[in-house]
Amino acid sequence: MLIIPAIDLKDGRCVRLLQGRAEDSTVYSEDPAGTARKWAGMGAELLHVVDLDGAFSGAQANLEGIRQIRKAIDIPIEVGGGIRNMEAIDGLVSMGIDRVIIGTAAVKDPRLLKAACDKYPGKVLVGIDANNGKVAIKGWVETTGVDALELAGRMAEAGAAGIIYTDIARDGMLSGPNIGAMKKMASHVNVPVIASGGISNIKDVENLVAAGNIWGAITGKAIYTGSLDLKAAIGLAKGKS
Repeated sequence: MLIIPAIDLKDGRCVRLLQGRAEDSTVYSEDPAGTARKWAGMGAELLHVVDLDGAFSGAQANLEGIRQIRKAIDIPIEVGGGIRNMEAIDGLVSMGIDRVIIGTAAVKDPRLLKAACDKYPGKVLVGIDANNGKVAIKGWVETTGVDALELAGRMAEAGAAGIIYTDIARDGMLSGPNIGAMKKMASHVNVPVIASGGISNIKDVENLVAAGNIWGAITGKAIYTGSLDLKAAIGLAKGKS
């Protein structure tokens, strides 16, 4: 299993939100590129970057920060947040971003997802954020009646290279991931599933590894607060601890 550090960008700074609420943000760094170098230096093999302003507004707002992160590190980067048309996808790919995450648009505009998957095979992931099993969109401010598992199945059929599954209730709470929901998602689709939300310590990483069939796990708040040692987590997930 891959341990994937997260950089969430808001107003050009690295922040973490509590359960996705814009008003509950904590600034952890004024230097996103420096933060990216730090995580890469600790052994990260993939970086997860979210444009939070873009997720809420629907228009990318942290492209310069993303560009600086791309220049700072050599490892692959996946980017999400406010990516709702092909122009945005083209721009990120041309910038050297390795994987693009479509969230709201996957629900609202499935034709865009299909076109993106066809144009950039292996580079398009779908971010599914769920609250009690139902999909939330637009930076989590709007909960739909769409079932997360049903949506994941459709997205995999459309050609998505993977599913990033976030349990909103756990995100930023350091309360432990929803292992049951992650296992259910991983067994439901035939594409890689990345777990997101709730990782607080090395035991949570152990539990996700033990769950099996989970391709990767995103960690944010825990590595910023120090409750999880990123290097140790990477070693454990690789079977070196």
